Amino acid sequence: MPTNCQNTSTDTLNLTTDHELNQSTAPETRSASNDKAVVVGLYGVPGSGKTFLLNQLEQELGQEHFTFYEGSKMIADVVPGGLDAFQKLEEQEKEHWRQFAIKTISKRCADDGKVAVVAGHFMFWREEEEAGRPVYTKSDLDTFTHILYLDFPTEVIAERRLNDTERSRPSISATHLRRWQQAEKTQLRHLCRHNNILFSLISLHPTLLNKVSTLLRDFRNQTEKYNLSQAQNRLDQVLLASQGQLETVLVMDADRTLAAQDTGALFWKSVSSSRLSKDEEYTLKTLFSGPLGYSYTAFRQAVLLYEETADDQEFDALCQDVASAVTMHPEFVSLLQLVTEQQHIGAVIVSCGLRRVWEKVLEREGVSKTVKVIGGGRVADGFVVTAAVKAALVARLRDEYQLYVWAFGDSLLDLDMLSKADQAIVVVGEEQTRSKTMDAALMDAIDNGGLRARQAVLPSNASPRLDATRLPLVKLTEQEFVDSILCRRSRHIGLQVHHATDRGAAKLLMTPTRDATIAGPALREAHRRVGWYLATEFLTDMIGVEEYPIPHVQGHYTVGYRLSHEQQTSIVALMRGGEAMALGVNDAFPLAMFIHASRPDNINLSHLQGQLAIVLVDSVVNSGKTVLQFVQHIRKLDATIRIVVVAGVVQAQSISVGGLAQALSTRTNLSLVALRVSDNKFTGRGATDTGNRLFNTTHLP
Repeated sequence: MPTNCQNTSTDTLNLTTDHELNQSTAPETRSASNDKAVVVGLYGVPGSGKTFLLNQLEQELGQEHFTFYEGSKMIADVVPGGLDAFQKLEEQEKEHWRQFAIKTISKRCADDGKVAVVAGHFMFWREEEEAGRPVYTKSDLDTFTHILYLDFPTEVIAERRLNDTERSRPSISATHLRRWQQAEKTQLRHLCRHNNILFSLISLHPTLLNKVSTLLRDFRNQTEKYNLSQAQNRLDQVLLASQGQLETVLVMDADRTLAAQDTGALFWKSVSSSRLSKDEEYTLKTLFSGPLGYSYTAFRQAVLLYEETADDQEFDALCQDVASAVTMHPEFVSLLQLVTEQQHIGAVIVSCGLRRVWEKVLEREGVSKTVKVIGGGRVADGFVVTAAVKAALVARLRDEYQLYVWAFGDSLLDLDMLSKADQAIVVVGEEQTRSKTMDAALMDAIDNGGLRARQAVLPSNASPRLDATRLPLVKLTEQEFVDSILCRRSRHIGLQVHHATDRGAAKLLMTPTRDATIAGPALREAHRRVGWYLATEFLTDMIGVEEYPIPHVQGHYTVGYRLSHEQQTSIVALMRGGEAMALGVNDAFPLAMFIHASRPDNINLSHLQGQLAIVLVDSVVNSGKTVLQFVQHIRKLDATIRIVVVAGVVQAQSISVGGLAQALSTRTNLSLVALRVSDNKFTGRGATDTGNRLFNTTHLP
């Protein structure tokens, strides 16, 4: 806030002692995604040109969406008697009016929906003093969402101060201004990160006005919800080029997945050390390990760091240097080259890192025409990629586009994405470079979060993560693995329905179930036999059988057979009509888990953990609505587990039109088995209801 009165700053931040800093900068649980007024602080040492820039911005941006304030003028507006009266107040009273002023700005912005740009001072520092005298209020820390700092050469600022005829300023050397400026930058950057305030340095440049205007427009629009919508729009654009031919999509993380290198670390190493102070290097290294963690706000802050480091031309040159130092794993190069030859398979790189670097890497490998990168790094990209964005994009591919999704990742940021995919591959690098915190989180995701994944170790001589039971090993170059990716998965693969309607066995088994004179235990036994028949006749072929040793009557061991992974199969009786038939299925597969469920939420994550297949059993499927609700609920808990619906009778219409029919025709891991398919649309009630007949409750209303 340019003013001759050094004690009249209102909308300024203050750092005094370490004790006060610790008290005022405790991390708060707020983010840039909150519905909060956007208030941008404009700072710089006196003479840097804040007022001049503020006036330029007002002319450039107008006042439809923005409003502009100077701290000293705001004080004059809110304090009875103006600045003269304010100067005579005690410090405690000044504190009150400073807080009132910034709260007034915040309220106005919240009321009118405008972005406030507030010019002010951070500290005052006479050259004869050993340290500066910052001023702040707690309300400043609660109000500001962004701070832009005019980081101009101090020689330029010193000359401006000398030539300023509109106000009288004490003479200060460029050396002292440099020390003042560095103290402000260091303390402000630290303070902002501890209070969820985005911070950026603004360099003197011919396009200064355009750059700051662009930032302010971006600040106005950006929320976490808007960020996700922009990323989804980018995904939609990528898919548009496929013209609806895709059946399978590979979604890949980039850094330390496609290659062993971390391109972010390489970028900052490429930045000349003369361009960064020790403090700035420190903040770059500690951004994601600091109070912001891997939050949306932290990734937005990273973008601002990239913006302040280089202009567009310099940034592109640095990205080229980094890309030249990246060596993709040959296994991924081969896989992506294979994918480019297939019209039904697509691949997209979803990276939290630098989009431009990976575009250059893919271009060098000859796959950039078909493999696209969704990522950020610059404000112009329009969005940042967070862990939540990765997961949402995979879910969009799977649920909205009905595509079969393979996900590849290596770190904590990829776990949610891996959990949403149909197939999840954890890429494991050498021990000295891999994520040190991944093992515990990965184990928890597998044991408690329902993640079912495999691991690919690159290079092949690296040690695997966890163990081969929790995280089975796979080789990206094995033919079986490649074939599983390249196989056709048409979105119209044909109904996955198997039934015995015209078989003699079905005619015998269905007779007692349709006989009106049979009810109670006899009918339950008939349903039980149907369940056993369908299990042995159909499920053994669909799921497969495995060998195991059994004692022979002649005293030696011989080969026996049981359902493949029988202990990792769950049988769910849809109550109450499905219980008897489900018990018959359980007779055939005695090692399977047995679950009673009256509604979908009776099935929880513990019923699916470690399981490979789930069998839903009901006596009759009429419209298919109930079964579909169970399927959708299970899919939310586990996107990849195989689901088989077993029923005595299925109405033909339920598997020809509607939600269940669509699900059966689009998902390869969902199928239905029935004793018979009926064209009869009759739905039993009272004495004709199957459940009532099974349990002798036909007399109940």
